[in-house]
Amino acid sequence: MKLELDHLAVTATTLEEGCTMVEEALGLPLQPGGRHARFGTHNMLLGLKDGLYLEVIAIDPDARAPDQPRWFDLDRRAGPPRLGNWICRCADLAGMLRQLPGAGSPVDLERGDLKWRMAVPGDGRLAYDNMFPALMEWQCPDHPARRLMQRGCRLETLVISHPEAAALEAEIAPVLDDRRISFETAAPGLTAGFATPAGRRWLR
Repeated sequence: MKLELDHLAVTATTLEEGCTMVEEALGLPLQPGGRHARFGTHNMLLGLKDGLYLEVIAIDPDARAPDQPRWFDLDRRAGPPRLGNWICRCADLAGMLRQLPGAGSPVDLERGDLKWRMAVPGDGRLAYDNMFPALMEWQCPDHPARRLMQRGCRLETLVISHPEAAALEAEIAPVLDDRRISFETAAPGLTAGFATPAGRRWLR
């Protein structure tokens, strides 16, 4: 059983701040996403080549507060928008969680005709200071990336940094083989390099 990179998430205090950061960094406009009633969040999206996408996600000020901590550690986030999480999909989330139990517990989610299961930690915080990938399983025939406009943007590199990068890589390597992804011993953080119509651009 293997993981595949599904999408990247920029976390922000407000959706407007996050969208401004991404659009200035990449030189490309985002398009509307939707709301996640279960966790009281909303997002905007950017279609990427190779079946990937980028989302900007923030707490929805108009939503009811959830009865559990929000995903992506949004209840505790502070500071400017940043590339906060990487999300990987698999064909059998329950089976993958037997291999990677620290990813959290499965939660069933849907928005319109999109249905998926996501592993969410009880406190909303992923291991390795949120540098562990969020795990998910799509349960609908149409992947959302196919519905997004293409702006000529491709993910080329994703660097996962953490003081315990070697241990994190050792956990993930048996189930993920992606030459774009590398691990670096440094302060926790994500750095993504993109090929865009305007040249190489970065998100951190």
